[in-house]
Amino acid sequence: MIYLSGFSFPSQQEEALFCLSEKRSCFDSFYPFGILGPRELPKLDFAPLTVLYGGNGSGKTTALNVIAEALGLERRSLYNRSNFFPDYLTFCRAEIQKPIPQGSAIITSDDVFDHMLDLRALNQGIDQGRDELFQQYWEDRRGDMSMLSLEDYQKFRRQVMAQRSSQSRYVRKLLANNVREGSNGESAFRYFTQRITEDKLYLLDEPENSLSPSLQMELARFLADSARFYGCQLLIATHSPFLLAMEQARIYDLDSLPVQIRPWTELENVRAYYEFFQSHRADFR
Repeated sequence: MIYLSGFSFPSQQEEALFCLSEKRSCFDSFYPFGILGPRELPKLDFAPLTVLYGGNGSGKTTALNVIAEALGLERRSLYNRSNFFPDYLTFCRAEIQKPIPQGSAIITSDDVFDHMLDLRALNQGIDQGRDELFQQYWEDRRGDMSMLSLEDYQKFRRQVMAQRSSQSRYVRKLLANNVREGSNGESAFRYFTQRITEDKLYLLDEPENSLSPSLQMELARFLADSARFYGCQLLIATHSPFLLAMEQARIYDLDSLPVQIRPWTELENVRAYYEFFQSHRADFR
């Protein structure tokens, strides 16, 4: 599925003219001006599955943030948004093939980390509440079961439950189970599979963070299936060879000048992995 068919950024000349015309001298940077223009990235044409590849500082994240801001996509975490973003967006043009579905979003590594911190805080609260309920169980089991007013109703219910239940069953009935079910990587993977739903446009900024190689391969299969079978369009910024190897992915190499489409096997990052394992081939025998 294609919702966003293309996106145009300002040329290097347009960026330079704007910076020359800017009279305010209190800024050390005109970000996002000066990031994508020198890479000669005037326009991206999107497939159902498009990948932005490049080293640190190549502008992958900047491109995603600009597109998300121009489209008004849902986002949950703060990002590096300077005073010049509105000016920059006036030079940008989005080509919409189908209306952007409601609920389309940009998902960043900060979203995933915030989610895991929320889980940790929730579990700490649950653990503390569990200890308190262990003590409350004995108080309710031994307490006076008389009900003199409506205010005593909830207490009376707990006392009846304590009389009829073991301590562990009593606590489970009154307290939610811990939501912590795996490692950070497993929680991160689960976050993507729960957050991404069918028939949406998603921008993903380095979703491989926190994931082991096996989970990166699982994520690659999930994302490819989401684009192929479930009406999603995905634009992904990544270094991961497992995500770069997804079938049918259109890969833009932001390390090349000008930016161009390349097969994943020709990318510098992937070649580095290949050459490393080739040099250690004997160790695997």
